[in-house]
Amino acid sequence: MSDRIVILDFGSQYTQLIGRRIRDLHVYCELLPWHAKKEAALDAQTKGIILSGGPQSIYADNAPYIQDYLIESGLPILGICYGMQALTQKLGGKVIQGNQHEYGLTELDVPAANTLLVQGRQTVWMSHGDHVAELPPGFSCLATSPNSPFAAMMDESNQRYGLQFHPEVHHTQHGKEILQNFVLKICNCQPGWTSSSIIEESVAAIRARVGSGRVLSALSGGVDSAVTTALVQKAIGDRVTAVFINTGLMRLGEPEQIEQAFRPVLGDHLIMVEASERYFAKLAGVTDPEEKRKVIGESFIREFETVVAGLEEHEFLAQGTIYPDVIESKGIGVSEAHRIKSHHNVGGLPEDLKFKLVEPLRNLFKDEVRAVGEVLGLPPELVWRQPFPGPGLAVRVLGEVTSERIEIVRHANAIFTEELQKANLTRLHTDEEGNISGSSQAFAVLLPVKSVGVMGDQRTYSETIALRAITSTDFMTADWARLPYELLAKVSNRIVNEVIGVNRVVYDISSKPPATIEWE
Repeated sequence: MSDRIVILDFGSQYTQLIGRRIRDLHVYCELLPWHAKKEAALDAQTKGIILSGGPQSIYADNAPYIQDYLIESGLPILGICYGMQALTQKLGGKVIQGNQHEYGLTELDVPAANTLLVQGRQTVWMSHGDHVAELPPGFSCLATSPNSPFAAMMDESNQRYGLQFHPEVHHTQHGKEILQNFVLKICNCQPGWTSSSIIEESVAAIRARVGSGRVLSALSGGVDSAVTTALVQKAIGDRVTAVFINTGLMRLGEPEQIEQAFRPVLGDHLIMVEASERYFAKLAGVTDPEEKRKVIGESFIREFETVVAGLEEHEFLAQGTIYPDVIESKGIGVSEAHRIKSHHNVGGLPEDLKFKLVEPLRNLFKDEVRAVGEVLGLPPELVWRQPFPGPGLAVRVLGEVTSERIEIVRHANAIFTEELQKANLTRLHTDEEGNISGSSQAFAVLLPVKSVGVMGDQRTYSETIALRAITSTDFMTADWARLPYELLAKVSNRIVNEVIGVNRVVYDISSKPPATIEWE
């Protein structure tokens, strides 16, 4: 088993970034809520603890705090922002509200060489109002900033450290080196979290869970379900049967592409189910996004149960659930009620599920899934296919889902994708100077908005399409893609001319956060 760093989340918007930075060091890490029980946070593989930032004040009533077992564990601890303040309060120091806050880029002075920080003046990312006024016994000051007398602290004998700034944010100079020093040198983690090791551990876990049983794999055509199917096949061979449910909510030509790609590999172990009419019937009149996901999730399971009735007994269901799905559906931070949305394969499954789930990607971020897919030998065009939500185009049609409205967004999406492919912008590109171009995910959304237009000298009152393109590596945070105006103009012109019923196209320039990538 790989060495593990545990990140205890106190509610920071940057907590997932800490995880990504540590995974980039090829060390496994896991995000847990700040109040996680000892048995969840500590095991033989846990080599260190990171305490995240958070929005609260440590001296406020009912503020999140550090549990005794963490101090008693003797493991190295790194507190970041609120985590540093919580560590200070726990160990006998003092935290106060500052006269001036520090938000954004700040100059940090590190006067002496030490095991954690890079010596000298540097720029870091701050986001705090409170600061440490008195260090706990045994701690020394590592760094100062204009409004933080103790911007970093250390008790080296007990391997406890605190940073008032955020090393996980890319604006922080030497942030990667700081995390690397803590994880690899102080915690002495071995960088064994690689695609090959992930595959080995996943195969072993699948075999242990499934035993001599049989598995149905939910194949959607996306990279997550494809890698899941490949992993399960590697683990148990022909005891897996892949099932593709055509919900009627897929992208243009997708069912045909899926059969063409997987039939040669799976043979009779690929089952194609036509369920479009049943899905549209169940979605009639449904407009709430959460309800849509639940309807689709339940329909998905019922279709599988029907398939199973005609097969040998299958006890297990494999799904392509990934870590961001779990985080967004369950909520990790200060309150587990901080759910962003239910994913159809996490929060949308029926309570009377008759299958035992197999989710080999549950602890992986999207870029890790792609890397595993490449090592497994899956075709590049499948591994690098742009993400597609489990509920399909239903969550890209805002309002009621009908076959007519799905056809509109399907056609518009195909035009957008085609033009991006022509321009080589369907993947993310970074030049030598760090400039980003292209997109990590791009799609069209049909809004529940009609507007007045003029077409052929006649008044129209027609539908509105929103185009969404983002850049991201982990899909926990994202920025809107700066696509060329000429390309957007061409896409808009094609959509209003080729998609019947649309007279207006807009471009979404929201980042995540505060928006999510999908509109629903």
